[in-house]
Amino acid sequence: MNSIDVTFVEFGAEHLDGAVALSRQAGWPHRLEDWAMLLGLSRGFVALEESRVVGTIMLTPFGQAATINMVIVDASMRGKGLGARLMRLALDKAGGRECRLVATEEGLPLYRKLGFREVATIRQHQGLVLPIEAAGHVTWTTADFTAEIAALDRRATGMDRGALLEALQQVALFAVIRLPGGIAGYAAIRRFGRGEVIGPVVARDAGDARHLVSFLLSERTGAFIRVDTPRELGLGDWLTGLGLKDVGGGIAMRRSDASTLNDDDGVRVYALASQALG
Repeated sequence: MNSIDVTFVEFGAEHLDGAVALSRQAGWPHRLEDWAMLLGLSRGFVALEESRVVGTIMLTPFGQAATINMVIVDASMRGKGLGARLMRLALDKAGGRECRLVATEEGLPLYRKLGFREVATIRQHQGLVLPIEAAGHVTWTTADFTAEIAALDRRATGMDRGALLEALQQVALFAVIRLPGGIAGYAAIRRFGRGEVIGPVVARDAGDARHLVSFLLSERTGAFIRVDTPRELGLGDWLTGLGLKDVGGGIAMRRSDASTLNDDDGVRVYALASQALG
């Protein structure tokens, strides 16, 4: 069978079950709820072989930038150009936005060909948490601090992720570091896949990031936790020491002539909301 026998349509709620089946085939842990949250934030496309979902892609807009994510092709359809066609659909809808994604090694040649460049290495840490004490200056927070969290997130990412933060408030718990001048860092934890995921974690330095993560982990000894972190920011060995083993990862890439980030600001993303959402 060749790619001309596949039809492309916009991703709708009726495709969620097929998307879950496709991600399970790929070995990804996403539940129906995880897919549904992504769909609520994104515009997506599916490739259909008759009524069967054989390819997916999401474009999630965040102001001047967007993430491209959930690029999956059925094992029986690989090598037929399906991934490239899905990518072009997403890029056409991106307009002038800077596009970002986290690539697998297999996807790197396609993304490079489409103009993406590597900017960081993302490492996935997961496992059963060992005991750790909470940092005393980190506290839980409420929706009252949404605007401050969103502003800090924009400084770290160069993206307007207000819609994502609003969606996370429905399913996540948030912790913050408060200083007299405002919030200096935040972290979230929520159900995801086979356990929970910690992210985003946004902080001024690695010390604050460790304090935020340790606060969240202190109440979850023995629980299955996942953290996706840029290798370059130095949390990996510390996470491994807490029982969260390095199980692989991907390459963060961007497609733009100019970055939307202010690299001199000092605030960084130490853990991703997910590899799909940055």
